[in-house]
Amino acid sequence: MIPARFAQIAFGFILSGLMSLLVSGISTLRAVGLNEAFVGLWLSNWTASWLVAFPAVLVVAPLARRLVAKLVRAD
Repeated sequence: MIPARFAQIAFGFILSGLMSLLVSGISTLRAVGLNEAFVGLWLSNWTASWLVAFPAVLVVAPLARRLVAKLVRAD
C-alpha cells in the first residue's frame, strides 16, 4: 500500500494508463486493422502515449477541477 499523500499521483497514473490504453488501442486498430502486428503495435503506441498522458494528467487535472467547480452549483 502507498501512503495517502500519494493518492492524487496514483489516481493520475492509473487514469492516464487506462485512458491511453483505450485511445491507443482504438487508434492503432483504425490505422492498421486487426492483424498479426496489431498487439505489438498497440503496446508500443500505448507506451509512448502513456509517457505523455501521465504528466499531462498531473498538469491538467487541477485545471479541470477548477473548471468543474465553476460549473457546478454549490448546494
